[in-house]
Amino acid sequence: MLDAFLNMDEETFTTLSVTILCTALIAYMCFIIYKLAKDSKAGRYGTIVLAFVLGFGMFGFIVKTVLTEVLQK
Repeated sequence: MLDAFLNMDEETFTTLSVTILCTALIAYMCFIIYKLAKDSKAGRYGTIVLAFVLGFGMFGFIVKTVLTEVLQK
């Protein structure tokens, strides 16, 4: 397994690292939205608004990635 990882081509490495790191970044951003809602005592409606508005950018990135993969095939 280590040999396959060390002999990986650049395109595979880039695709794999972007997928893993963007997933981690999105998870961290969800945590930030939750913490922001909790610290500001936003309530249920405020939390929904924060999640919608701040999560809209993440949703756009995910949709762009899915559309790119669908249109390339």
